[in-house]
Amino acid sequence: MSGKVVVVKIGTSSITDTRGEITTAAIEKLCDEVAARRKAGDRVVVVTSGAIAAGMPALDLERRPSDPAVLQALSAVGQSRLLGVYDAALARHGLVGGQVLLGSDDFVNRRQYLHARKTLNVLLDLGVIPIVNENDAVSDAEIRYGDNDRLAALVAHLLAADLLVLLTDTPGLLTADPRVDETASLIEEIIEVDAEVEALAGGTGSDRGSGGMASKLTAARMAAWSGVRTVIAAAHRPDVVADAVAGTPGVGTVIVPREQRLAARKLWIAFAVGSSGTVVVDEGARRALEERGVSLLPAGVLDVQGGFDADDAVEIAGPDGTVFAKGLVRHPAGRVKELAGRRTSSLPPDVTPEVIHRDDLVLLP
Repeated sequence: MSGKVVVVKIGTSSITDTRGEITTAAIEKLCDEVAARRKAGDRVVVVTSGAIAAGMPALDLERRPSDPAVLQALSAVGQSRLLGVYDAALARHGLVGGQVLLGSDDFVNRRQYLHARKTLNVLLDLGVIPIVNENDAVSDAEIRYGDNDRLAALVAHLLAADLLVLLTDTPGLLTADPRVDETASLIEEIIEVDAEVEALAGGTGSDRGSGGMASKLTAARMAAWSGVRTVIAAAHRPDVVADAVAGTPGVGTVIVPREQRLAARKLWIAFAVGSSGTVVVDEGARRALEERGVSLLPAGVLDVQGGFDADDAVEIAGPDGTVFAKGLVRHPAGRVKELAGRRTSSLPPDVTPEVIHRDDLVLLP
């Protein structure tokens, strides 16, 4: 089957009520639109939030807890309830849904990345609609992604999608908060997600979800660096998926893709994992990293900020404090401080010479 590859992500608050109960009609609407795109020849993947929220009423919880262990339990309880509604909604169109749970290792480990891509493509070849969610029930790391927005962007990268649709409760990104500014209007196109755009995003969306417009802009930025066009739009809008695919004016906020495409591992490092500290480098090291794409060595390190461990993500800043890169550090903070300024020839023989290897380092826009 030919056609476009479309990844559609829907947020928790769009498919649950204020108690966290799943709103069957909302999922049926989404599945109606997915079925229409499938009939038109498109390959569609749904990334859904809602498992944690769906588990809340089953355990008599009214507010989303912050304890990671409780979140995992809620996800385990809610996941089957959520998928059952999707299965029934897709069956109305003679379609079959297939659950796919993904975690960070599926995008960082090359072998797992290729396996995940193969699995999704086989499901699509078989006519199945993959229903993707984070693997919340077994790992609390993925819960920090941000209500599946960034996961959806990684899936779009994985499949080299033509379009990422982020469905939410608002028409898209607005010029101001409509609750306090009645003149707020829709921003229909964004060429670059910069600090000014991010300032319009605000904070977390609701008690039932961990996302919000800021999370969606991060996902859109990731998609842009994957060469994927993104549309942020209202889940309740009629034919929203079809309009997003067709490029209908006013469907939502469109984020234009970049020509440069980051590899999945570097995309994950740059946008999906939080920083645990900062390594400050001299001007020579900065030029070498930016112009020659080399590894960061101890000789170029001026200072270390934060208490990170080996394999943590850290920001890399120039002598003026401006962050220009990010990477996975190979030594804990204390060891990097000890090695700072030393040439490779003077390092102990058992010490890995790279502070951050070039394969684990990405220059930030």
